[in-house]
Amino acid sequence: MDENTMWRLQSDWYSPTRLLSSPVQYDFPGDRFIPNRSLMDLDQAHSLLTSRTKEASDSKFNDEYRRKVEENLTMDSEGRPFRMLVFRGSPKSSRKSVRLIDELRRSDEESFNYSTKQYRHFPMKETWILDAPKLKDDYYLNIMDWGKSNILAVALGSEVYMWNAKNRNIQKLSQDNGEDDYPSSVAWSEDAKTVAVGYMFSAIQLWDAETSKLVRSLEGHTKRVGTIAWNGHTLTSGSLDKAIINHDVRVGNSMTSCVQGHTEEVCRLKWSSTGNKLASGGNDNLIYIWEASTMRSSRFLHRFNGHSAAVKALAWCPYHSDVLASGGGTLDGCIKIWNIQKGLCINSIDTQAQVCGLEWNRHHKEILSGHGFSRGNHGNHLCLWRYPSMSKVGELARHSSRVLHISQSPDGVTVVSAGADETLRFWEVFGPPQADNSRVSGLDSLLSLKTSPIR
Repeated sequence: MDENTMWRLQSDWYSPTRLLSSPVQYDFPGDRFIPNRSLMDLDQAHSLLTSRTKEASDSKFNDEYRRKVEENLTMDSEGRPFRMLVFRGSPKSSRKSVRLIDELRRSDEESFNYSTKQYRHFPMKETWILDAPKLKDDYYLNIMDWGKSNILAVALGSEVYMWNAKNRNIQKLSQDNGEDDYPSSVAWSEDAKTVAVGYMFSAIQLWDAETSKLVRSLEGHTKRVGTIAWNGHTLTSGSLDKAIINHDVRVGNSMTSCVQGHTEEVCRLKWSSTGNKLASGGNDNLIYIWEASTMRSSRFLHRFNGHSAAVKALAWCPYHSDVLASGGGTLDGCIKIWNIQKGLCINSIDTQAQVCGLEWNRHHKEILSGHGFSRGNHGNHLCLWRYPSMSKVGELARHSSRVLHISQSPDGVTVVSAGADETLRFWEVFGPPQADNSRVSGLDSLLSLKTSPIR
């Protein structure tokens, strides 16, 4: 049979050899030859690969045919040399480092440092100040909370006031229970509809924030309720009687569990953002981590004894759910960062001052601390720390007495500090940089003066 009539080869430089009479059209653009099984004699190929004897002969694969195939595989349509199956990847010198994680970390750190140094403005003074007469100078109370409805609740003396940050209206919430039975803790519910108030004589009251009416009272403690924390419909309270009680506020018999791990007063309670873990700090210098599912059995997940003074300041990290920050009292003065998953302290710094409060920055990797009595010259300050290095970004020293409480606005930009100097000071220390400084007006200047009392 005439080989020219049996085999006709395409002249396209990018295509493999094909029969022009084939009804199937194939397109092989690019630099790789992908064989088609219909063009292959698999038996012949297997014989050529496995036979140890002299190369088998086949009339179909004579020398002339092999020469033409070789020409088509090594020469283009114009007769120029051409090589198929050539890898056209990047040269070795341009390959990226295999340490991609390290590169990402360095890039993230450089970006963060650049944005901090170039764009972040650390305020040297407060945005405005409010008078807070009769604010109790007591380290063991937790009497200020900023709700999601942008209303700040704060206890002054025997009464609770609500200050609306939008219109700056002031509303008195609670009734006067007597000079000695004053509020010792305040907390907004997650839906911002209810304010819980704990009292010195062990009572807990739930108030409707819209109508300012008392909804119900909860019992269970025998001494002052110094800390309360919401977790959905569960209200958790800690007391001088050393007990931690969970209340389901939807039912009449509200108490669902009562645990006693601390040997001294429970100073602070904080639920994690996921709602499955509770951190408690006590006057016994201990931190307990409780799992919501096992609190009925009084079994704790961890007990940390790294502090040497009472632990009032607790804050869960908003971007690492298993990271907890804690702060110790005057004789300790340390801020410690805990990995709850591993049960280890991963960082610790000595601030040389009583740590009364901690708030994480949700916009940047930072944490703010409020300080009281000092072993040096660091008392009555607010300090901003970079996380995770815990290097100090700056400090604010505008209070004339110790900073007892700090809380942040719902948008995470503004922080309010309550001091024993009976003032509430508002700081725009968190959040993204301000693009326009022209917003500072004469009205804002007036508001920055001490002329807005809560009475």
